[in-house]
Amino acid sequence: MPHTIQLDPTKLERQGLSLAREAAQLAQFQQYELALPRARLATQLAPKSPEVWSLLGGLYLQTNELDKGIDALKQAQSLDPKSAAVLFGLGSAYFQKAQYATAIEHLKAGLKIKPNVPGALFDLGNAYLMLKQYSEAIAQYEKAIAQDKEFWPAINNIGLIKYEQGDVDEALKRWRSAAAIDKKAAEPQLAIAVALYTRGERTQGLALGESAIKLDSRYSDLKFLKENLWGDRLLADTQKFLETPQMKATIAQAQEQLSKPQSSSQ
Repeated sequence: MPHTIQLDPTKLERQGLSLAREAAQLAQFQQYELALPRARLATQLAPKSPEVWSLLGGLYLQTNELDKGIDALKQAQSLDPKSAAVLFGLGSAYFQKAQYATAIEHLKAGLKIKPNVPGALFDLGNAYLMLKQYSEAIAQYEKAIAQDKEFWPAINNIGLIKYEQGDVDEALKRWRSAAAIDKKAAEPQLAIAVALYTRGERTQGLALGESAIKLDSRYSDLKFLKENLWGDRLLADTQKFLETPQMKATIAQAQEQLSKPQSSSQ
C-alpha cells in the first residue's frame, strides 16, 4: 500500500497564519511582490481565517488588482460579516473602480460598526466629492478632523471644494491650515500658490509654487492632481500657472534631479 501523508489541519493553519504575518511585514516595507505569494498560500493553509483573506485583499488593492482584491475581501466578509476593516477595504476598492455609490454604501456600513475612524470618514468624503455632493463631503471631512485635528488631507480637501464653489478666501484659509500642520506637504502649498497667482499675487504665488514642486515634483502633473481630486476650476488655473516660464524651469530642474541617481548608477 502506498504511504499516505497524514496532514494536521491545526499545524497547517498555524503555518498559514505565520506566512500571513510574514506577508504583512513585507507589505509594511511595500514589498508587495514578495508579500502576495505568501498571502495567497496563507489563504490555502488557513482558509477559514477572515484576517488572512482581508490581508490578501488589501495586497491586491495595493498592486491595483482591484477585482481580485474585491473577491478576496468578499471571502473575508463571508467569514466575518461584522468586520469594519473589510467593509472599509471594499469601500476603497469600489472607489478605485469609480463605483462611488457602492463605495459609499460599504463605507457607511463599516462606520456603523466602527464609527469615528478618520481614514474611513475621509474616504467617504472623497466618494461624495466625486459625486459632487459637496455638503455631504464637507460634513464627512469635518467629522474626520474632529477625530484627528492633525488630519491635514481632510482640511486640504475642504479647500478643494471651496475653490470649486468660488470661495477662494475660505479655500486659502483651509490650505494654509493644512500646510501649517505638515510643512513638507506639497499639495496645499501648490494649491495656495495657484490661488495667489490667479488673483494677482504673482511673486508670492511663484515662490510658493517653486517650493511645492521641489518638495514633490509629482504635483507638476495635471493627471496626478486630478487623481488627487482637484476640480476642473483649480486644474484650469493650475495649468496656466505651471506654463509660466518660472514654473517650467522649476519643473525641468526637479525632473533633472530625479534622473540623476539613475544615470549615475548605469
